[in-house]
Formats: sequence, structure tokens, C-alpha cells
Amino acid sequence: MKIVALAGGVGGAKLAQGLAQTLPPEDLTIIVNTGDDFEHLGLSISPDLDTVCYTLAGLANNETGWGRAGETWNTISNIEKLGGPAWFRLGDQDFATHLERTRRLKEGQSLSQITSEFCKAWGIQVTVLPMSDSPVRTMVDSDEGELAFQEYFVHRHCEPRVKGFRFDGVEAAKPAPGVSEALEAADAVIFCPSNPWVSIDPILGVVKEINKPVVAVSPIIGGKTVKGPAAKMYSELGIEPSALAVAKHHRSTLKGFVLDHLDASMEEQIRQLGLATLVTNTLMNLPTDRSRLANDVLNFIGSL
Repeated sequence: MKIVALAGGVGGAKLAQGLAQTLPPEDLTIIVNTGDDFEHLGLSISPDLDTVCYTLAGLANNETGWGRAGETWNTISNIEKLGGPAWFRLGDQDFATHLERTRRLKEGQSLSQITSEFCKAWGIQVTVLPMSDSPVRTMVDSDEGELAFQEYFVHRHCEPRVKGFRFDGVEAAKPAPGVSEALEAADAVIFCPSNPWVSIDPILGVVKEINKPVVAVSPIIGGKTVKGPAAKMYSELGIEPSALAVAKHHRSTLKGFVLDHLDASMEEQIRQLGLATLVTNTLMNLPTDRSRLANDVLNFIGSL
């Protein structure tokens, strides 16, 4: 069974790793959000791509969910000492990734080419693709005006109240090479437990349409997100954060929906949206949880 997974953030990276542990490499393609990419300290930074790749390679910091394990902080500490911007905490190993990506981009290589080469260097066997080689930038409409995503998310700690989102450049952006082909060849598509507003929606804005069965895994468990601001965003947009809200957000695209045991009381309401459902343990605290959930989701897809 050929699977395409759409991913962004820590939850998306964890399930992507579970799928990579479960499926043959040639049967899995992971399309990653690049709407939160930005330029900082003169470097081209791709936070979601790096989180997914570091996780797949076994290099991720499991405590924070972002960055590299065994990281040191000499460079950013000295930048801070010299009066430079240190709000986006880049570790020394992470700096190397951004330096080399920036060098290659300036030489004319595409983001998808660079990602492929990085995956080879890190021993990642599955195909990882950025959603587009063209820049798409997530902008957050807030009560303090429009903010670039990393300004809102990292620098401002998600404190401004959200009013909406805009994906600058999405109309002109084309899917990266291999994205459309992977979707065409797929037997099914999985929306990993990633933020619907700022991880999945930018990808959908680029690919426009998916003509294969789609199953989503809720990133909201018991009204809360394990990581990230999705629940806060729902609340500030006047929507009660819940698995049901996520199902409603994606329902025009979905065939099935996966929710946690904590939200089993919502299963019937989600079914009334016309979706097949799977209730299982979606929390991925341990590495073994990732492959277990991946197997649950794949078996669910097989039953549809």
C-alpha cells in the first residue's frame, strides 16, 4: 500500500517516523509544510522540514521535540553576547544545516534537491518532499496586526490573539517535483496529527486537490494539543477546540478520521459528518507508540 503523509511540527514528525518504521521505504512519501520557513541571521531556515528529517534520522531532541539531540549552544550564545537576535534558538549542529542549505540555495539548487541530498546524508530512506520549491509564508492575522509565523510562534510565544491566517505566495506556488506524482500513485493519504491551520492548510493550498482516500489523525486530545498552539487558535477563532472541530475543519477532504479514546464520546457526531472513524490511543509518548499508531492507522485505511 503506497501512502503519502502530510506533516508539519512535532506530532506530524512522530507519526511520520512511525509510518517509516512500518512501511517499505518505496511505499512512503512525506510531504512537509514549508509555510513556516523564514530567513534569519542571513540563513534560510525550514523548521518543519528539519523537525521531520531529524526525527526520521533519529537525530531529534526527544525532550523538546525540535532541534538536535546532544546539541551545544556556543554560536547563539556568542551572538546574544554581541547584541544579536537570539530569540530563535539555533544549536551549533542545527546551524550547520541552515548554513549548508543557504549556500546551496544561493548556488541555484532547489529546496527539494537540497532536502533529498540531506536525507541521503542522514540515512533517511523514505522520500521527504517540501510542499513547494517556491516560497510560501504563513502570516498570522492577530489583534496586534499581521505577524510572520515565527514572529508570532517563537518570538511572541503565541501570545497575540489569532484572527485568521494568510499564506503569502500560495497562489503562485507549484508543488515541488515529485509531490503531484506521489499523490497520483498513492493508495491513500494521511494527514498526520499536525496543526490544521498552519501545517496542513498550507500544503493543501499548494496541492489544491487530492483525489485519493484521505484519513486524518486528530492533533487535539481531550480539548488540548500535546504540543503547539492549535487548541489556542481554535478558541481564539471562536471554535471549541476538539477532535470534532478538527474533523469539521477537514471534512470536505476526508474519508476517515482517527481520534483518541479520551474523545470517544464525539465519535457519533464525527460519523454524522459522513466520515468513518477509528478510536485508538493517539498519544505518542514513547518511540514504540509511533509505530503502534502507524499500524492502527494503516489497518484502518485497509478497512475502508
